[in-house]
Amino acid sequence: QVQLVESGGGSVPAGGSLTLSCVVSGTIIEYYCMGWFRQPPGREREAVAVGRGANAGTPNYADSVKGRFTISRDNAKNTLYLEMTNLQPDDTAMYYCVLRTDRCVQWSSTYVYDYWGQGTQVTVSS
Repeated sequence: QVQLVESGGGSVPAGGSLTLSCVVSGTIIEYYCMGWFRQPPGREREAVAVGRGANAGTPNYADSVKGRFTISRDNAKNTLYLEMTNLQPDDTAMYYCVLRTDRCVQWSSTYVYDYWGQGTQVTVSS
């Protein structure tokens, strides 16, 4: 059974930083497409960043987070990360880790991912 467990969320002032982690069990992440989505209050889920497995190309980022967020993974720990800097109130959302048991396609679509974590809340105050 594949499980994704996020951690690292919290409350920070604008300009602050957080690093989210997603520990995966039940499968090996090295060759799979993995990423982060978020759902702001009252809005739909949106893609934040998605990375290809086996270093197969550069990650994709939402325009709103380019230059501020960095996605990475530690295959030895079977863990995905999202380093977030210069956080702004618009970044307030529930953040979800996602996994697709194949290569990345249509990276920003919620429909292509096979597994989702339970989410971790990020709140940024102005």
